[in-house]
Amino acid sequence: MPADARGLGWTTLADLRAQSRKAWGSGALLREVLEPGGLYPRRRPLKRPTAVALLRDYAAARAWAAELAAAVGHFSLETAEVGRTTVGANQLPAAAVFASVEDEIAFTGRMKDAARFVELAGGLSALDPAFRGWALKRPLKLLELGADVLTAARVALWLRDHPEPGFYVRQLSLAGVHTKFIENHRAVVGELASELRADVVDVSDAKEDGGLAETPAAPGSLLGLTPARTPAARFAAAHGFLHPPELVRFRLLDPGMQLLGQARDLTVTAEAFSTLQLPTSTVMITENLVNFLAVPERPDALAVYGGGYGFSSLRDAGWLRNCEVLYWGDLDTHGFRILDQLRAVHPHVVSLLMDEATLLAHRDAWGSEPSPSKAVLTRLTAEESALYDGLRSDAYGIAVRLEQELIRWNWALERLDISR
Repeated sequence: MPADARGLGWTTLADLRAQSRKAWGSGALLREVLEPGGLYPRRRPLKRPTAVALLRDYAAARAWAAELAAAVGHFSLETAEVGRTTVGANQLPAAAVFASVEDEIAFTGRMKDAARFVELAGGLSALDPAFRGWALKRPLKLLELGADVLTAARVALWLRDHPEPGFYVRQLSLAGVHTKFIENHRAVVGELASELRADVVDVSDAKEDGGLAETPAAPGSLLGLTPARTPAARFAAAHGFLHPPELVRFRLLDPGMQLLGQARDLTVTAEAFSTLQLPTSTVMITENLVNFLAVPERPDALAVYGGGYGFSSLRDAGWLRNCEVLYWGDLDTHGFRILDQLRAVHPHVVSLLMDEATLLAHRDAWGSEPSPSKAVLTRLTAEESALYDGLRSDAYGIAVRLEQELIRWNWALERLDISR
């Protein structure tokens, strides 16, 4: 490629190849292989030198045209006349024309992958013609999975024929399919099953962060919210499997409070947790296990070990509405997003140690948040919103986070006021 052609704004061979690779990356070329849409011959216009550019740097323009001409074979070149009244008539490349999708795929260097795609798509269609639709929607995923996609399709066919298995996924016996396979590929299995059954909407891996999904209010529901359970639980529910119940772990912080003899650290099902009747005035939720275990005794109080976005287990615990509910999360964007979603269920939740003073007092413990949230949060207080906005806009530094376990314990004890 001429060193200055791209700087001059002319479409180089590398630019042309980038366009074709983008079409590959979107799956468009593979879809065209499987189901031609009349796009070929396909013309890709080229930005080319003007008459002024020819007059100014004829050598560069000539090298640019020669590079494109040398690649003819995958495509043909249309030309246009430029410079008749200045440097003389010159025929310059005006468009690259790919005669077929196969020619464009060859230009990207992915012919073997395309052949493999056609083979796998054919294997899927042989199992059931309905799978062709999935191959068209997810061509790159099909390539990524390879032969595993055929196994996933066999599972989907089994699900179609057994719509209400009524047992746990691990109990499924299907020749050549171990249950870990299903656990590792449940999203694809769900998608393929949806192709077979028009009445099934696959939600098995929707909302991966486990957040609380807002839906229209149903009779008796709390705030019109339904629990967004784990991907495994959603898959089980969508396809008629049993699934282990959600669990809630909590500690009785009041030594005089008894629920099960002298047991203080308890784990119960979410359903059982929703029916508790305890003389409790304060409930503190924390996501860090050591913090959960280290919180000292406190009258009429209990601590709940949270699970990130997994607050669906607290949805039906209506008795929490009559308690002071405190939430202690990480001081980062996702900590505030979890707080926001928890308030969707229990609007009266108060945050703890999620303030600017705590953040600034622990600069030496700051880390970096891998994937900061950019979500708009509507349930934060003014102070929380200001801090959240500062974190997501990098006002304190790039992707700053303070994990709750890194807060000095003496600082935490003073602000939690848990000695009362």
